[in-house]
Amino acid sequence: MPVLDLNCQRGFAIEVVQMLRAAGFEAYWAGGCVRDTLMGRRPKDFDVATAATPPAIRKVFGRRKTLEIGAAFGVVAVVGPKSAGTVEVTTFRHDAPYSDGRHPDAVTFSNAQDDAQRRDFTINGLFYDPLEADEDRRVIDYVGGVDDLKRRLVRAIGDPRARFAEDKLRLLRAVRFASTFEFALDGATQAAMRELAGQVTTVSAERIAQELRLLLVDTNRARGVELLRETGLLAAVFPEAADLTEAEWRPTPSVLGNLRAPSFALALAALVRGVADRAAANDGRGGVVESLARRWKLSNDERERARWLVEHDTALAEARTLPWSQLQPLVICDGFEELVDLHEANAIVQGRELAEVAHCRALIARPPAELDPPPLLTGDDLIGHGVPRGKIFKELLERVRAAQLDGAISSRQEALELVDRRLAEGHGV
Repeated sequence: MPVLDLNCQRGFAIEVVQMLRAAGFEAYWAGGCVRDTLMGRRPKDFDVATAATPPAIRKVFGRRKTLEIGAAFGVVAVVGPKSAGTVEVTTFRHDAPYSDGRHPDAVTFSNAQDDAQRRDFTINGLFYDPLEADEDRRVIDYVGGVDDLKRRLVRAIGDPRARFAEDKLRLLRAVRFASTFEFALDGATQAAMRELAGQVTTVSAERIAQELRLLLVDTNRARGVELLRETGLLAAVFPEAADLTEAEWRPTPSVLGNLRAPSFALALAALVRGVADRAAANDGRGGVVESLARRWKLSNDERERARWLVEHDTALAEARTLPWSQLQPLVICDGFEELVDLHEANAIVQGRELAEVAHCRALIARPPAELDPPPLLTGDDLIGHGVPRGKIFKELLERVRAAQLDGAISSRQEALELVDRRLAEGHGV
């Protein structure tokens, strides 16, 4: 995938507006790119809203440079230079009811004011004219979004219950915007979220998971999960957490907040730790991850990493005193650095010293050959030594490996002597 350049993206988005205007159509930047521009943030992409219909858009830019990614809803992607990517161009529209809770049953092409009213939140309902020379006239605001940006407020456009009823994913998006931007939730908007929180599960698991990925790896993830809990959305998407007492829940946001730029799997492990503690006596600590992975349809990599972290959450509590043969299998795992990060976050919240963390980070810095030396014996060596095939193979190889790592033996001959002693003692016979 080509690397996109912000200046090229911006320049191409301006060019798209210019070409639509030259063809006689009203056109503006719309949505998140306007919000981010006004906040001084780097837009992730640029969207354009226009009076041109999809056939007219394709005529302006040519069929080879346009993709009908949602023409029925007025959406056409205009392909730019490789460094600029694409710009989504959407026809001003008015939406019919959303009977599936995600998409309008039909759309009617309309004007800019109607288009603003059908969007989710006021801070996302702004238009921006990049060709206007007068800076004070560049923003077109039909919904009060400029004032809400100044007030640092996430507020639904119009009736919040109607906006959330149209698209249940907006419930999670409201939390993500409020936490990411460190904005407050408008009172009426938050009340509607609490009322409708249970309906968020009508959204596809994949879309729910994607919103949670964005929220849990964001710098303000601690506040994000607090808002999920306050609005009832956490209980809807993670019902296992609904029964946690305040004391059981309280460490979770703090642990999340103390993680170092976590992956989604690491953040997920921190999120479920309270429930995992409860479940440890029943189906094991990792069972809660398996349940969530099925519900949210997570990838195998995400599921396996998060489960491994949860299962070994407490493994480093006595890392300095563990025999190397017990600690080494963890150290050489791909997820060990994340496990150390999780242990560190837990220790900070619990007010414990970080000596175990320092010890583990020093181990990570060691050369690979020192951390994971070649084994002294293999199965072929046991066969050549006359050991009969069977379950004893695994026990002998594990015993030899542990003795090697702990420094009790250091040569093949010593390893074979250990094998002979074990066999003489009747192990595996």
